[in-house]
Amino acid sequence: MAGKTLLPGRARSAIQESAARFPAGRQRSAVLDALRLAQEENGGWLSVPLMDAVAGELKLPPIQVYEVATFYSMFEVRPVGRHCVSVCTNISCWLRGGGELLAHLENRLGIGAGESTADGRIYLKKEEECLAACTGAPMMMVDHRYYEHVSAEDADRIVGELK
Repeated sequence: MAGKTLLPGRARSAIQESAARFPAGRQRSAVLDALRLAQEENGGWLSVPLMDAVAGELKLPPIQVYEVATFYSMFEVRPVGRHCVSVCTNISCWLRGGGELLAHLENRLGIGAGESTADGRIYLKKEEECLAACTGAPMMMVDHRYYEHVSAEDADRIVGELK
């Protein structure tokens, strides 16, 4: 549990609060929330020592935390830019210009999907399968905020406002 110190006190408290909502012995149910909190406190990504600290806090084998962190697209296991930009490329968004929107952002930012800008400001997530806003296609998510019916001009404005 030496990695515990990687988690600031407020993160440890929040993780314990989350775990307390589940019956005894079911602390694994708090992994998603715990990883979200840890990632937010660590500049948007999860290192192995940080995941180990989460496992220690929840009294779980580290593999149970790694499995969750590497399965869900909301978690990053390598350093990424400060702002996370996702463009939905599932069928509804694709048919309404999601692919073109992603290509536009790659061109504007000078990076490919799955890369961060040189200044560390923006991370353009690798292909996002579905962001569950099909009626608002094409759509993108920036730092967990949804933008629907996004045009190239809208995307330029949105990423241009990111500090």
